[in-house]
Formats: sequence, structure tokens, C-alpha cells
Amino acid sequence: MARLRNFSLTWAALIILLLSGSLEGCGHISVSAPIVRLGDPITASCIITQKCSHLDPESQILWRLGADLQPGGRQQHLSDGTQESTITLPHLNHTRAFLSCCLNWSNTVQILDQVELHAGYPPAVPRNLSCLMNLTTNSLNCQWEPGPETHLPTNITLKSFKSRANCQTQEDSIQDCVPKDGQSRCSIPRRHLLLYQNMVIWVQAENALGTSMSLQLCLNPMDVVKLEPPMLRTLDPNPEAPPPEPGCLHLCWEPWKPGLFINQKCELRHKPQRGDASWALVGPLPSEAFQYELCGLLPATTYTLQIRCIRWPLPGLWSNWSPNLELRTTERAPTVRLDIWWRQRQLDPRTVQLFWKPVPLEEDSGQIQGYLVSWRPSGQAAAILPLCNTTELSCTFHLPSEAQEVTLEAYNSAGTSLPSPVAFSESRGPALTRLHAMSRDPHSLWVGWELPSPQPQGYVIEWGPGPSSTSNSNKTWRMEQSGSITGFLLKENIRPFQLYEITVTPLYQDAMGPSQHVYAYSQERGPSRAPELRLNHIGKTWAQLEWVPEPPELGKSPLTHYTIFWTNAQNQFFSAILNASSSGFVLHGLKPASLYHVHLMAASKAGAINSTVLNLMTLTPEGSELHILLGLFGLLLLLTCLCGTVWLCCSPNRKNPLWPNVPDPAHSSLGSWVPTTMEEEAFQLPSLGTPPITKLTVLEEEKKQPVPWEYHNSSETCGLPTLVQPYVLQRDPRAASTQPQSQSGTSDQVLYGQLLGSPTSPGPGHYLRCNSTQPLLGGVSPSPKSYENLWFQASPLRTLAASAPSQEDDCVFGPLLDFPLLQGIQVHGVEGLGSF
Repeated sequence: MARLRNFSLTWAALIILLLSGSLEGCGHISVSAPIVRLGDPITASCIITQKCSHLDPESQILWRLGADLQPGGRQQHLSDGTQESTITLPHLNHTRAFLSCCLNWSNTVQILDQVELHAGYPPAVPRNLSCLMNLTTNSLNCQWEPGPETHLPTNITLKSFKSRANCQTQEDSIQDCVPKDGQSRCSIPRRHLLLYQNMVIWVQAENALGTSMSLQLCLNPMDVVKLEPPMLRTLDPNPEAPPPEPGCLHLCWEPWKPGLFINQKCELRHKPQRGDASWALVGPLPSEAFQYELCGLLPATTYTLQIRCIRWPLPGLWSNWSPNLELRTTERAPTVRLDIWWRQRQLDPRTVQLFWKPVPLEEDSGQIQGYLVSWRPSGQAAAILPLCNTTELSCTFHLPSEAQEVTLEAYNSAGTSLPSPVAFSESRGPALTRLHAMSRDPHSLWVGWELPSPQPQGYVIEWGPGPSSTSNSNKTWRMEQSGSITGFLLKENIRPFQLYEITVTPLYQDAMGPSQHVYAYSQERGPSRAPELRLNHIGKTWAQLEWVPEPPELGKSPLTHYTIFWTNAQNQFFSAILNASSSGFVLHGLKPASLYHVHLMAASKAGAINSTVLNLMTLTPEGSELHILLGLFGLLLLLTCLCGTVWLCCSPNRKNPLWPNVPDPAHSSLGSWVPTTMEEEAFQLPSLGTPPITKLTVLEEEKKQPVPWEYHNSSETCGLPTLVQPYVLQRDPRAASTQPQSQSGTSDQVLYGQLLGSPTSPGPGHYLRCNSTQPLLGGVSPSPKSYENLWFQASPLRTLAASAPSQEDDCVFGPLLDFPLLQGIQVHGVEGLGSF
């Protein structure tokens, strides 16, 4: 099986080779230009010859650029029987590519012919052409800038020819100089040069797209000579020569030997090896002596030096800088002013502490190696006794009893500074007044005072840590030479949150004033802790808290206020701001049986701090108190009800809408009523004889009063006599009798019923009642029915009643006591009422 597969593959490859061989020479490609500018269009055509007769006449010719098929080919049959396909590529963006003419043969793309295309740019003009003559190699070295890449093979050539008369004419040509690949420099050997004759030089660049040339350079090879730098070194010391001055260096150099025959000048540059100093240029240097003394340098300082030279006075080019040379200048005696201050010990006045500060008088005042304190005894001009020799800025020594002043000097290896005398004078001048100090920021303190009289010549200001530090080494001081100032800002050695002791001493002519002291903090701290809250008393809705204020502390800013915070179980937040003098507070508006978290914040200008949290629980209401509250609530409700009842009963406007004001006959004053006229007029009734008629009237105020029943209307009273005797109150009989009966419809009297009877008649009395619509009990029938008066139904008077009238009549006759409201009424003439 494997052999069969290998045989098949071999046979397929052989067929392809045969097909390829059979297509060889069938097509030919021609292009408009094989090399074009990058991005330009290009046109190509492919022709299939007649000898390829085995091809299909309608075969489609394909174009491929690299591995990509290109559409747009135009195919046609020519008159000679050949086929031609033409294509135009609008932009050739490849610097190098293969264009192929292909044919689709047996389902495979077969290449008929292909051509290689190149695209790029024409060469740019070379710029900045420069040349120099190197005497070491005896060649003229030229260099230039070639310009951007062309992407095409480009030939660069340095061309030149000899010339005269300012390069206007061309004489002998000089052999071209071709640089190495990728380089932009070239050297013309000495054998092709005339050193003192002009020549023209230029650079030419050429490729398939064009040629460019640089500007021509006209020069004399000796005018562009570049010398090599000399060797710089220090001058060997000469025992007979004086030593160099402070701040000076002696230099020499060895010139470049090939340039000894050339006149030249040199220049020197130097810089100190400290900080970021820049180079300082010195020149021109003398060319004959080859040595130089450089002065004006800082003493005791190491310098770096370099030198370079140029052909002079003829044209030439500067050489490179020589290698570095490092030299150190000599010392110079210190040129400083010493500000001096001293202090005597209290236990031993002859022990003196001397302090000083060097103040440079010049920029290069010289280094100081030490200080010497000495005393010259009187009468011994040559004898100098050293008291102290130190490298510090202070010294403690024992002052001889006869010594009144000492001398302080600064020295180094070059000498000493001018001596500064120190006189130990007494404090005889006036003192300063109103000395005060305050902090400006965490790293500075301002100290001020008032000018004394007379005005001092200067001041000595000392400051250092407060009373806790007694060491003088921690103190800083300075001397102010101006006596007119009234304050000074201290910035040196000031740290935050530190207590400082500041001492100011006025200085006078040959005297000094007493020292004044003041203390100040550079920056105050906030409170270190807050007072602890304590619960004094607590109730159901309040809690009384108290605390003990913290005592004032040095270096701590005084408190400005307190803020108390409390939070309930529902995380509701409350707060109150209190004065700094407060020591207690009462929380109001708390809920009974509730938990609260309370804390106190103490605040100052420098910060704030919180106390620990106090948890408190308000009290729960007791059972007796609950009963008292309920009782009070019930009493209040009862009083409210009573007041409402009294108001309803006593107000006429509110009483009648609820119930009418109906008089009680049993307790009324009707029993005391008497007729207005004692004489009675009798009239005859058909069945009852002629009993007297008595009228009862109930007085009641009623807003809506229907027309009452009138006794003088015979049609409405069942034929009763017109004349009736009304009963009125005895207390005002005239008032009742004088009112006409015709006004009963508008008066307050309400006709309720009439009594019929006579005190002289032996028979029982009768009554007349009216079923009037006038309300008596506000909605209840004004007259009771017969079945509603059980006592009257059993009365024997019922048998004496007249025959019942018809249903159409409004008035009925019946027993007198059938009317319940007349029970208990005392009426004059009761003899005629019978059993009533």
C-alpha cells in the first residue's frame, strides 16, 4: 500500500513537470518600466504565442503580484493569432516584487512568465559637506549627510578637481573617492593633493531614478588643517622659584610634534570639582613659552583642566580638547570675621565659655583648620600663652586672674586670620523691655523687643531647648550687628512641638546689658486625652453627666470647646457644643428604657480627641406611676364629659335640638294658677248640662309653631261655647288676661286641652282634648291613646263619657283623668270633678 501511494505521488509530480515544460516559452511579459518611483503606476502586457497550439483558445490569462492575484486584466486576440492581456497597477507600494503572467491549466495556476519590479526614490541632495586635513594620516578627510533612504541601489562618489582663481576654472581632475557601503565619509590621499592649491570637492549620488549633487566646496587643503591637541601637565617645582600664590596653578604643555612647524594658538578651560560648576575659558595662551600661570582660583580646591590649539594666523580648525588634568590649588590664610560671644559660669566666674562664628569676608576666604585662643600677659610682648586650641566653635577655659581680654584667631597651613580681641566687660547697659516670642510656623520662631535707651550697637540672640535641657551644646546663637532692629526670625535648629528658651542680650560700647529670657513653643500640640465621662444621675427621659477637665499642659494648645455626642439604638445621632469651662451636661429628650452611647470630644486650635464611650440605659416607668397616669387620664376624661354635659344642658341653643322643654304637670306651678275672672259664664251642652269651661295653657317657646286650636271657632270645637275662662299664672294675672286670644298663634302659650266642669255641678267633670300636631315630646304623639292609660280604663268615669264622636272629628270627650299630664293638678272647684 505504501509503495502504491509513493508511485501515485511520483506520477503526479511527473505530470506537473511535463505540463510545465510544455508551457515553457508560451508567454512573454513586457512592462512599461522595471523600476519606478514608489507609489507610481506601472503597466504590463503578456502575449501567448502561436506555438502553444495545445492551449485552449479561450484560456483566461491571470496576473499575480507576488502571491496576490490582481484583477483588471484586459484580454484580446490579435490578428496574428496570438492572445494578449494587459494590466495597469495604479500604485506600486512594494520596493521589490515579482509580477507573473499565469494560466489556469488543469485546475492549477501555471506561470507563463514573470518579471521583477523595483520601486524607490531618486537620491536626495547630500548636505553639510565638510573636509579637514589630517597631518597624522596626510589625507583630506571629508564627510557629509546622505539624506533619506532611496530603497534602490545608489552609487555615492566624492568628486574633485584642481583649480585656480577661486575655483572658477577646472584644471586637473582628481581620482574619484568611493566610500564603503553604508558610509558617508571618504579620504583623499596626500599623493592626489596639492597642499597649497585650491581644489573643488562635491558629492554625487546616482541611481536608476536620477542623479543629485551636493554644493561644491572650494578649499585649500592646508586651510582646513586640524591639529592634534597638546599634552597638558603641571610645571615641575623649582626650588629657586617662589611657591605659587594662593589660588594659582603653574601649567605647561607639550605641543604635537607634526605641528611644530605650524604657527598656532591655544586656549585653556577649567572647572572646580564641586557641585555642577561649568567650564571657564581662558585664552589665548602664549605659544612660545608652552607654560602658563593660572590665578584667580579658589584656594585648596581641585580643578579639572583641558587645552586645545588651532593654526594661527592662517585659517585652520580647532583641535579636540586634550585629556583631563586635575590639580589642587594651595591654601590661603583665612580671611574671616569672627563673631564672638562668651558666658561665665555662676559657680566659678573665672571659668569662661567662649563661642564664635566665622563670617567669610570674601568668596574664597580660605579653609579653616582650627582656632586658637591666646592671652598675652602685660609687660611680656613676646610671650603668648595659648588658652585653647580647637576645631570646634566653642571653648571652655580658665581665665587668669589678671587677664581682662583674650585673642581669638583662625588658622590653616597658609597662615592665620586677623586676631579678634575679646574683652570681658560687665553688664552695665540698660536691659531690653517687652521681650516676647511667638511661633510663625513649625520651623521658625519670631522674637521681638522694644528698643532701650540708649540704642545698643548690636544683639546676641541665643535659643535652645527649654529648661529641661541645661547643656549649652544644644543651644544656637547669632550676633546681629544692627542695633536698630526690634525683632528677628529664628529659623535655624527649630523643630515642631518643642519648647525653646530664647535669650537676648544687648551689646553696647565696651559694655553689655543684662540678658532677658522668654519661652515659646515652635508649634503647640492638640490635647493628648479627653476627660472621662461619668454618670451622675439618670431618669426615664434624662441623664446628668459630669467630667473633670484635664489640667493645662505645656506645649498643648488650650481647649476651645467640648462637643458631646450621643446615639440611640436606632443609630440616631445627636450632639451639643459646650464651652471649654463646662464640666457637666444634662441629656434631655431621652426615651425610657432605652440604651444610649455617649462620648465627649475635646477640641483646640491644634486638634481634637475623643473620650471613651459611656453606655447608659434610661429608667423604666414603675407600675404605681402607670396607675397614676391612667387615673389622671380617666379624671381628665370625666371632667371633659361633665363640662360637655353642663354646656349642653345650660345652653338654650343646644338643649332644644336634643329634647323639648316639656313641663312636668306633677311638679309644675299649674296648681297655683287662678282664673283671671271669678265669675263664670255658663252655657248649655246638649248632653252634659251647662258646666263651666276652664282653659289650660302650657307656656313653651317653640320656633316652628303650627296654628293652635282656637276655642271660639265653633266649626273646629265641635260646637263648644265661644266664651271660656283661661287659667294664667297667679304671679302675673294681668299680663295673661290682657293678651288677646287671637295672638295665640304667635305667642309662647300652647293650647294643650280644656277642662269642662263646674264646682257647683254634682255630676262628674269632662274634658276636651285635641289631637293637635303640635309636638310635646319631640316626635311622640301629643295625646296618649286609650290603651296607653290603663288606670283611666278602669275608672268608673269611663261610663259617664259621652258617645264617641265620629272619626272625622278632631276633638273627643272622655274622662278627665284620661289625660296623664293632668294627674296631680289642683284646680279650684274640684267639687264638680267627682272622683278625680
